[in-house]
This record gives sequence, C-alpha cells and structure tokens, in this order.
Amino acid sequence: MKPRLIVHGGAWSIPEKFEQDHIKGVHQAVAAVYPDLASGMSALDTVEAAVKILEDDPTFDAGRGAFLNAFGEIELDAMIMDGVTLNFGALAAVQNILHPITLARMIMEKTEHCMLVGAGAQHFAEQIGVKAVDPRELLTARELEFYNQIKNDPEFKTKNPFESFPKGTVGAVARDIHGNIAAATSTGGTPRKLPGRVGDSPIIGAGAYADNRVGGCSATGWGESIMKVLLSKTACDFLTTHSAMRAAELSVAELETRVQGLGGLILVDRNGSYGFAHNTSKMAFAFVDEDGNVAAKIRVAS
Repeated sequence: MKPRLIVHGGAWSIPEKFEQDHIKGVHQAVAAVYPDLASGMSALDTVEAAVKILEDDPTFDAGRGAFLNAFGEIELDAMIMDGVTLNFGALAAVQNILHPITLARMIMEKTEHCMLVGAGAQHFAEQIGVKAVDPRELLTARELEFYNQIKNDPEFKTKNPFESFPKGTVGAVARDIHGNIAAATSTGGTPRKLPGRVGDSPIIGAGAYADNRVGGCSATGWGESIMKVLLSKTACDFLTTHSAMRAAELSVAELETRVQGLGGLILVDRNGSYGFAHNTSKMAFAFVDEDGNVAAKIRVAS
C-alpha cells in the first residue's frame, strides 16, 4: 500500500513572526522520516521517529521547549498506539526526559502495563537505561520569560494560551506499506498547570488512537475539553461512515458544541486518505501528498 504520514505542531493562534518556525519544524519531521517509511519502515517506528524530531525542536510544546508548570518545572506526557494490536504505551508527569515518546513505546513493549506516571515512570526509565537530561536542556529562554510573566498573575488560566501564545503539542499518524496504522502524541501540557496535571495527550482515545480497521488520529489543544469527548476515538468512529476530512470536521464540531473546547486533529483512514480540522485560529501540520512531496502549512480557520 502507498505509505502515508502526517504530523502536527499544535493548534494555537500562531503569531505571524513564528509561522515559519512551525512550518519548518513540521516539514523537517516529515521529510526526514518519510523516505524510510516508503522503504518499508513500520508505521510504529515512523510515528516515533517523527515525534522525536518534533520533541527536539524548541518551537513546540514537547520535549525541549515545553511549558513550565506552577512550580517552574517541566512535566511531560506522551503516548503511542499500534493499530494492529490496539496496544499502547503512555506516560504522564515525567521530568528530565528529552524523548518521552520513546519511553512511552518502551512501556508498551517492555512492561505488562499501558501507562506509568510520575516517580514510577522515572524509575522505569532509569531501569531500562533511558538517559535523564539536565532540566536546563529542556528549558528555553522564551518559556522562562513567559513563565515569569504569568506565574503571579491571578487572572491567568491554563486555557488562555490557546488563543494568545505560540506553542503546541506535537503528534504523528502513519500508514505503512503493509496497511498498518500507528499514532503518537507528545506534550509539555499547559502553562502554569498544577504539578501532576495530566492532559489529553497520554489518554487513549483522547490524545491519540489507532485501529487498522478504521484509521488513526492525533489531537492537540485544550486537554481538559479534548478528554471529555475522547476526540481521537470520536474521529476514528466517524471514519466508519464518513470520509477522513468529514470525520475530522465532525469531531472538532463535537468538541466545540458539546464542551466548548478548543483544539484540532490530524488523521489517516485505512484507505490512506488524510483528514485535518481545528477550531483554534491556526494549526501547523505537514503531510506527504500524492506525488510524494512534503506539504507543510499553517492552516487558518475559516
């Protein structure tokens, strides 16, 4: 089957001066990984590799460049899912890990569990030799400046940045040459969140979902609302009766009308069609088109 790969760099109000950083970042993730996918790499390996590139990029709210919580610390969430078996691995509230998506996959493959959090996830990482990094390696000057602006603001709410600050969760969905589908999502969460807060990204059906029978999806946005409607699973359910693009649009409409949520998603259906939608003002994403070229863009809401 013709391989498919789509990635996102968050659904936010991305200021014009940061648009090129977002476009460059998502383009790089697809361009670097797609040749291997086309040569036979599995969908699972593909989404992990693409997300790792995005976690490395300080443009996005994942890995390096993540938001700081209320204590001025970085806590990371991630999940990866295999559409063949419905197995998934997830982690939450993990610190000092550059590539949480890789740790999520190790949880899936090396334990009998699906999710580990906090100190337990940190201990597992140490046991299997995942190197911890100095927290300063994950912190960017922009995030520190933003944290200092908001840390004592009594009016600030974690929902605010979805329409005022340029950062975004990252994710990827792929279909390989065998027709297998995988999805992955990684995030630093919302700014000034309470320590231990878990958003949608590591929650199966919310931040991501993959099932070979229908397709795969990765979501981004205000996690508290995305969890309420299980946005990624909702999108995959719509794929049973609708086109990929229509399924994406209907899912975001559900997010908005039912819980007044903010966010977006990318998806690939079992036939290899792409879908994407958002109700924030902009969303950054990239995919491989029918001619094998990488299309990267900032989509503006109509």
